[in-house]
Amino acid sequence: MNGTFTQSTARSKAPSVPAGTRTITPVRLRAFALLATACCAALVSPSSFAQKMYKCIDAGGKTFYTQTPPKECLGRTVNELDKRGNVTKQGEALTPEQQVAREADRKKKQDEETAAKDQRRRDTALLDTYASEKDIDDAHGRALRAPEQVIKQIEQRIADSGKSKMTESELKNQQALLDAKKKEYSAISARYDEEKKRFGELTRAAKK
Repeated sequence: MNGTFTQSTARSKAPSVPAGTRTITPVRLRAFALLATACCAALVSPSSFAQKMYKCIDAGGKTFYTQTPPKECLGRTVNELDKRGNVTKQGEALTPEQQVAREADRKKKQDEETAAKDQRRRDTALLDTYASEKDIDDAHGRALRAPEQVIKQIEQRIADSGKSKMTESELKNQQALLDAKKKEYSAISARYDEEKKRFGELTRAAKK
């Protein structure tokens, strides 16, 4: 009886661990695995691949590998490298002043291209709208008819201001309205004059 009990007890005992040794439990193993995964993800994150390098050789023949073109290479050829060291772009290292000037030049060209594109669009619309300069003159007259009538009405009210006992404030308002309508009239007239001029240029150029 005693022997059986002693043998069973011996089998149930866990293996002894030397003193000072730290036991690695399943919980700790999972923690180590998660930590290792996080470290690997950091090493291969997109930001690490996005970093650029530049290579250039100064006047003395010294080669530089930097994240930004060094001042020693200003005015000299600079190669932009990818993460494998392959040249992806070749250019010239510029001073801050040169960079500003180049950006201004780029912006100017972009604005000129946009303006040219807008002009082509307006030219196409102009040729699609009118068949002749007479068509433009007719449209011009129709567009001026309404503001011209309003101007005459306001001028008549101002002329009759004494009879209608118009106050000074009312008279000023009528005069301001008259000035605004005259500006509108002039703007409409100038627009049609410009369209007629441009239409003539386009049609004459097409005949050559």
